[in-house]
Amino acid sequence: MSNIVYEKNVFSTPFLSGYAELKIPVVDNSGNPAWPSVFPVEKIAEIRKTVGDRHFSAQMMLEYVAPDKIRLDPGGIKFYETDFDKHSCKIGETLVTGATIYWDPSGGRKNSDESVCVIIYRDDQTHRFFIHDMIYLTVPDGVEYPLTYQCDKVLGFVRMHRQRVLSVETNGIGAALPEIMRETIMRAGYEIQIRPITNSRRKEDRILDAIEPLLTTGRLYAHQRITQTPFISEMLAWTPIGGGEHDDGLDAVAGAILSLPTPMRPIGKNVRGYIANTDFKL
Repeated sequence: MSNIVYEKNVFSTPFLSGYAELKIPVVDNSGNPAWPSVFPVEKIAEIRKTVGDRHFSAQMMLEYVAPDKIRLDPGGIKFYETDFDKHSCKIGETLVTGATIYWDPSGGRKNSDESVCVIIYRDDQTHRFFIHDMIYLTVPDGVEYPLTYQCDKVLGFVRMHRQRVLSVETNGIGAALPEIMRETIMRAGYEIQIRPITNSRRKEDRILDAIEPLLTTGRLYAHQRITQTPFISEMLAWTPIGGGEHDDGLDAVAGAILSLPTPMRPIGKNVRGYIANTDFKL
């Protein structure tokens, strides 16, 4: 048997030679749980529904799934047309508990990486996520200050959705954006908190871990308007081994899913306006 060399140490036999490998999946081929007192059938089904087939297979069944075989199937998205009701804090019959507006910026010029801002609502009780709206920002030729231009557009997006917190990815070109965005907000007279986000994980891993479990468990929803953006085509072309042409919308959605949401609650019925009668004499 050939030697294995680790730096300056030479081992006459491979490490752990002679040891038997023991694998005990959480359920056997007949569907019987290995530890019914800890992981009964109902608990196992709940875990599978929460983490998705890929994570369940790798972590609970000890069966590795090669990354090059994984895809993001748009058929797993459940589309809706209902708008968000700020008074009931619902989308349809689903109560929204939190929201995240996430901006993954770029230079925004034509034929370059996309600059994408997205809002995602979530329901923490059912762990559903709703991609409610997103914009792909393109800076027209001749604009002298492309980042300021984008900040104005993003501010309009934040205001349209009545949010008070904006998460901005600060990797690369985004490092300068929090300060520019604060100046834009101050100039407009609004009060919006900027939350800088720095990502150190590989982009493909973030996208896969955030989006794929929601797709495979039926918990990812999207408004019909999302079909008018490049997002669906990005999903079809994407692979976890990289090399896709564009994935900026996917990266923004993944960032929003993984970010801390802003808590939301119902604000009650529409406020009725009253006009006081001031036509009187003292």
